[in-house]
Amino acid sequence: MLFSPYQMGIHTLRNRIVMPPMTRSRAATGDVATDLMARYYSQRATAGLIITEGTQISRQGQGYAWTPGIYTPDQVKGWKKVTAAVHDKGGKIFAQLWHVGRVSHTSLQRNGEAPVAPSAILAEGVKVFVDPDGKGPDGGAGQMLQHSMPRELTVPEIHSIIRDYARAAENAMQAGFDGVELHGANGYLIEQFLDSQTNRRTDEYGGTLEKRLRFLREAVSAVADAIGKEKVGVRQAPLTTLMGAVDDHPEETYIAAAQLLNRIGIAYIHIAEADWDNAPVMPAAFKEAYREAFDGTLIYAGKYTRERAEEAVQKGWADLVAFGRPFIANPDLPYRLEHNLALNEPDRAHFFGGTQTGYTDYPTYQKASTLNA
Repeated sequence: MLFSPYQMGIHTLRNRIVMPPMTRSRAATGDVATDLMARYYSQRATAGLIITEGTQISRQGQGYAWTPGIYTPDQVKGWKKVTAAVHDKGGKIFAQLWHVGRVSHTSLQRNGEAPVAPSAILAEGVKVFVDPDGKGPDGGAGQMLQHSMPRELTVPEIHSIIRDYARAAENAMQAGFDGVELHGANGYLIEQFLDSQTNRRTDEYGGTLEKRLRFLREAVSAVADAIGKEKVGVRQAPLTTLMGAVDDHPEETYIAAAQLLNRIGIAYIHIAEADWDNAPVMPAAFKEAYREAFDGTLIYAGKYTRERAEEAVQKGWADLVAFGRPFIANPDLPYRLEHNLALNEPDRAHFFGGTQTGYTDYPTYQKASTLNA
């Protein structure tokens, strides 16, 4: 079933294999997508669906050096090269809309301002990637630093960020994307509002579960109104504790969130299971509750093999399955999975920043076979 076409609302996908968002930090000056990025994504266009790396909706939303944005005309122009390259190969591509919230550093913010968050809470030990010498991804040496102390957002500022999401979605349509995914996972802004231990507000955006869900509801609704709900997905990570975001009752919180998203009528929910060794795995009952709560497409990601992916689809937990790091090193991953072929190993030293090395120079299986013949 992994290799059969799938109808995701208005989108016909060539297979059920997804390339999920993966930060690679190779944007040019001005946080603009490049020709090299266009080549990288087009190489992987045989995925049923590509979701881009996190793409900040504003300067305030940036948390790492050399990540692309989608809030200026030049950034839209850069992304047009990417979408055209993917579409030329017959692929589908969504932009992941990203606001990191507190997970940023003053050096990345306009005028050295503090990052923003639902509540002014520092996550000790949570680091971000900065560019201290300003030389860019192909000549500089990035540095990991503790994220800066955030300040609490005012209600008018929250409303402004929601408008930023809608404008970014409209920009994505101008850039030729097939849709957008709101990054509501991994401890970034949407999840900071949602999770009980990162939201200590006492106004209409915090306290009860209903109030903690409000930012998610308003941001997703604004994007759906701007571009159409059938072009919208949301990523969630119910059990991960990345970036210090923890919820006291994750199943209650995230099933309520899934029910909310179902009422809005978006195309999909993309669930990031824990993807590190010895991390908690979502129980089958939790996955079945998601299926009961949400009528649209469910995508799962997190150290999946072909066998685990086929099981998830056959049992009805997932409609689509995302493969992260394998896609970094294997541009032809769907072909390799379908034919049970060996996979290239990713070069971790070149995950973030740099040139084509460890980015666009991984061979396809057929090319490697020819070189080794």
